[in-house]
This record gives sequence, C-alpha cells and structure tokens, in this order.
Amino acid sequence: MNAPLQNDTFLRACLRQPTDYTPVWLMRQAGRYLPEYKASRLAAGNSFMGLATNPRYATEVTLQPLDRYPLDAAILFSDILTVPDAMGLGLSFGAGEGPRFAHPLRDEAAVAALAVPDMAKLRYVFDAVSSIRSALNGRVPLIGFSGSPWTLACYMVEGAGSDDYRTVKTMMYARPDLLHRILAINADAVATYLNTQIEAGAQAVMVFDSWGGVLEHRAFHQFSLAYTQRVMDQLKREHNGQRVPAIVFTKGGGQWLEQIAATGADVVGLDWTCDLAQARRRIDDRVALQGNLDPMVLFATPEAVAAEARAVIDSFGPQQRADGRCGGHVFNLGHGINQHTPTDNVTALVEAVHSHSRALHAAAVRV
Repeated sequence: MNAPLQNDTFLRACLRQPTDYTPVWLMRQAGRYLPEYKASRLAAGNSFMGLATNPRYATEVTLQPLDRYPLDAAILFSDILTVPDAMGLGLSFGAGEGPRFAHPLRDEAAVAALAVPDMAKLRYVFDAVSSIRSALNGRVPLIGFSGSPWTLACYMVEGAGSDDYRTVKTMMYARPDLLHRILAINADAVATYLNTQIEAGAQAVMVFDSWGGVLEHRAFHQFSLAYTQRVMDQLKREHNGQRVPAIVFTKGGGQWLEQIAATGADVVGLDWTCDLAQARRRIDDRVALQGNLDPMVLFATPEAVAAEARAVIDSFGPQQRADGRCGGHVFNLGHGINQHTPTDNVTALVEAVHSHSRALHAAAVRV
C-alpha cells in the first residue's frame, strides 16, 4: 500500500481544480545538469542505460531533483526509446552521442517482423516505477511517460536522431503503408506500456510527441495525431479509484492545439513559441495547459529567470475563468532542461513560480 499524497497540487491543476499556487516540474528534471546525477551515472559504469535499467539507480536519480528543489511532481527516470529497444532494434548510447539503433526499420521485411513487445522485457521500467513510488512516500505524484508513436518511428526508421528526417519522410511519402504499420504497432505498444506504468504506480502519464512539429499540416494529422489518438483511446484513465491525468506534448504543435485537446488529453503541453494567454482562450474550456518557459532563459541571471517565470504566470492569468470555472496551469519549460543549466537558476525559477503564483491566486480570491 502506497502512502497518501501530501502534495496533490500538480494533479489538481491537471484536472482544472482549485489550487493555492501553480505547480511546477521540469522536463528532464532528473538529468545531466545535476552534479549528483553525474556521480550516480559514474557509479553505474558511466552508462545512461546502466542507470535506466537498474531500478535502484533509476529511483535514486528520479529523487535527486526533489531533494534539491521543492518541485510538485516527480517523473520516472527512463528514456522514450525503451519500447523500440524491447522490439529488438538494439538501442545504444555512444560516449558523447545520442541514441542509436543497430537494426533500423528500412525495408518491408523488417516492418513485417515488427510486433508489440512482451512487456516482461520492460520489467525494469515497471520495477523502477514501483520503487520510486514507494521511495516518494507520498511526497509528490509520480509521472510516467512514453514517446509518441510518430516520435518513436522517427528514431526507428532513421536509426538515430536526424536534422531533416529524410529517411522516415521518404517512407511516409513513398510507402505510407509501411509507416502506418509501424505507427499502429507503436500506438498499441505505447498504450500497453503506459497502462502497465499506471498499474505499477504512476499517478499521471505524458506522451512526448517531440517531433510532431516537423510534419506538414496534413501529414501531422495522418501520421502523428491519429496515432496519439489511438494511444489515448486505449489508456487507463482511472486506477484504484483515482483519476490518472494524461498529458500530450507536441513540440512545434501550437497551430494544432484544438485538435490535440480533442484527443481526450487532460493537459496539453506548450513549447515556448506558443502564446499562453491565447492558448488559454482557445482550449482551456477543455484542458489544462502545461508550459512554457524557454529553457535558455535559465542561462540568464537569477533575477532575469524570476522575471521571465513571473511573466509566464501572468500570461496564463487568474485561475478563475470569466465563466466561474477553474483553469489549470502546470508550470514547465517549453522543452527539456539543458545539461549546462546553472543549478542556482533552477532554485530561482521554482521560488519565483511558487511565490508569484501564490500571491496571484490569493489576490484573486480576495477580489
């Protein structure tokens, strides 16, 4: 039995319920900008997968930012590419390099052989979720996550990161049937993966559609959004009597906010190119919003960081909507935190979000 939550502000904001302040967590908050993370990675053989596949290390690294900052949610330490790795594509992380697959999907035979993996191959992830949830002891909620079907397909076809997505886009235009098969399998795998994380203890889940914004308008709907929808249609929305919020984040997806909200997400993530006030006018009758500070702000002075954080809070505005209902805002960056970020600036950020939003919420209540 897990301990009761001591701080449910993040979950309440996701569900557009009243909160005393705006909750904050940061994408990639457990990571390379923290000296304690670097020490843990060294202890794990200086291997990213050595950390991610060991539940004890994954738990340790997940909790590190919470021990340093008063964040309002923890997020599982893992990688979006664990699912295709379990499909047999051979994931590796070279020194100083990004992820790479030994067996990318480049021909009809490889695509035909693809299948939803046995979740037993991902047991280390679910064991980590259970371990982290226990170690949190109710401090804050735990977020589980996966890459979107499209984003996973980009890596699976390209074989690594890409500047132009030429290989996967060539498949998309020349052999859309092959890409649709990959995406359908990915969607079913992602849904099963997230549901198993929920069963293991994740209290919210997030779909990272990191590369949805590289698609042409019609292609986004056919090859990204349709398969995110397929995930959402299969997702558990309640566990042990508790609602499990779902967050969908498409980097570069500002023009499609209404369609992303229509997937049934509880929260839509925004990158820094989105006008938060305008996004609220467009969709906050249906969903909460998450975002959207430019991560590069964190390289300025602490005073500038705090000022930019306050500007994001002000852009969202009062929690109470004109129709009397509550809007939901989860403060976050518009993409993952940079590995070179000064740790003191994260302190300034979290303090500014909490103090300014608390004052704003209190003033709105007094009016």
